[in-house]
Amino acid sequence: MKQLRRPERRALLVIHVAVSVGWLGLSLGLLTLSVTGYASESPDTTVAAYRAMKIFSDWLVVPVALLTLVSGLVLALGTPWGLARYRWVVVKFWITLATTLLTAFSLRPGIDRLAADAVAGAPDTGLSMVSAPAVATATYLFVTAISVLKPWGPTKRGGRLRAAQSAEVRDRARNRPSDVVS
Repeated sequence: MKQLRRPERRALLVIHVAVSVGWLGLSLGLLTLSVTGYASESPDTTVAAYRAMKIFSDWLVVPVALLTLVSGLVLALGTPWGLARYRWVVVKFWITLATTLLTAFSLRPGIDRLAADAVAGAPDTGLSMVSAPAVATATYLFVTAISVLKPWGPTKRGGRLRAAQSAEVRDRARNRPSDVVS
């Protein structure tokens, strides 16, 4: 993919960070609501918490997850970081892909079932819907730390590309005409 120009890259970076932070916030909101529903002595509070979780899941969670994945992928492909040049980018991509799929095919249906059972008068009193948002929140915090700290070096492919670029720069410097005036 062609490298993004600076204004495009910066705009996309703002979008990516905003939706990623939004995804983290949604998972914290879901965790708060699930703990509230689980711990509440009031059936009305439990039903309200689980129905609120369904609203988040129906309207926000999957679109935000997909936008996070797509914006991150375009950033990786359109910037010097690349998708397979640095280990932290590879790890972040695979975690984001896995959590996006789990959000769409596990978390969302689980929330739908939880809300339906609560509305029917048989709310789930187990920890099943507390653990999913807790794990999601921990995962998003881990991915955020990876993004900020960039802890691992280049992949084998990234190391070869880096060495080739360094050699190219050295060759150009050797072949540059002298700036000395005779």
